[in-house]
Amino acid sequence: MKNPLISVVIPVYGVEKYIAEFIETVFSQDYQNVQFIFVNDGTKDKSIEILNATVESKYPHLKERIIIVNKQNGGLPAARKTGMEYVKGDYVCHMDPDDWIETGSFRKMADAIEKSEPDILYYYMVKEYPDRKSIKKDRDYAGDIQRYIKDMFNHRALGSLCNKCVKTSIYRNCDITFPKYNYAEDCYVTSQLAAAAESVTLMKEVVYHYRKSNSGSLSHQKRQGRKREYAMNFLELYEKYRDIPRENNPISCIFDDILLKAGWFSIAFRLNLFASYPYLAKDIRRARPSFSIEVPILAQLLVKAYALFR
Repeated sequence: MKNPLISVVIPVYGVEKYIAEFIETVFSQDYQNVQFIFVNDGTKDKSIEILNATVESKYPHLKERIIIVNKQNGGLPAARKTGMEYVKGDYVCHMDPDDWIETGSFRKMADAIEKSEPDILYYYMVKEYPDRKSIKKDRDYAGDIQRYIKDMFNHRALGSLCNKCVKTSIYRNCDITFPKYNYAEDCYVTSQLAAAAESVTLMKEVVYHYRKSNSGSLSHQKRQGRKREYAMNFLELYEKYRDIPRENNPISCIFDDILLKAGWFSIAFRLNLFASYPYLAKDIRRARPSFSIEVPILAQLLVKAYALFR
């Protein structure tokens, strides 16, 4: 594929402090065949004003490649989904406007796509904390996509949408859905993308800088809410794929992980998921504990025991 068109979907909400830096890094790239889709998710600050002013003053030549979509606030997954309706590119990336990318990133993506046209191109990410930075380097999962899915779910690989450039036809032709809730929404989507992919290619380059705040000070109530959203998103994913025969179902490699983690979150954070999902106890009884799941083995066994009496 020569000179691929890359579409970038960018949800905008409450980022007036950061969006100018993001705009500079994406608009000043040397690769020209890029479409930018900004989804105004009902932001109440001056983010869109800053975007429009910057385009008018510094990048008027890009106007034909920039779309700004206005919608009522509906959360990050809904904004990404809306942006996908406007994608014209051969490949699509999702980026957040409080982050930034390296110089030459689109050119490197295009060169890698021209070489092998992978279904998913993924690359290194830098997590930018207030007082430090951490480079996240995924390993090469070519030929082992189920391991990729399992490692993303268990935080051994990056489940982020922002370090991936994906063939648009995967979204269009493979019933890729976005979840209801914000937390872990990216891994919910990337698990489906990887399950539908026939090829993945690692580009051993730092592309994306993710601005990471210090979450260690989260209140118990907020942490409880995040765990609930996480569990409910992935139980929805489980429900979507559970009736597909396992031999034709790459997502099945994380079924036990989803069930045991949801059960553990329900107990540890008092989420009452066993009442909300009547099938949960029965299906957990069949789930196999494993040291590869991101829940301590003793906690998994406790969940199994708890499910026996539900």
